Amino acid sequence: MKYEALFEDEDNIFGGSPRSKFHDIVYNANRDIVEMELERLIERQAVLENMLGEEHGDDFDEKIKLYHVSNRAEVESKAKSLFIESVGNILSQNE
Repeated sequence: MKYEALFEDEDNIFGGSPRSKFHDIVYNANRDIVEMELERLIERQAVLENMLGEEHGDDFDEKIKLYHVSNRAEVESKAKSLFIESVGNILSQNE
């Protein structure tokens, strides 16, 4: 990914990692906007878990753990992207 250096550089122009900036924004932005974003994330997780449950049965937690271990770099990259997306969602509504 061409933006990988942006994700990994703790001293980048944003002053920290996507995870740390997410925490800064969540703790300091408008509470109502943060609540809406967190609810959006939980609803999305619920949909994805329901889909996994339908496809793999109720024991999909073990499959998630195995996938995470064997695809750690891809999972970390996606998590960083989701942190950035959530920060963008919060900041765009916080204006």
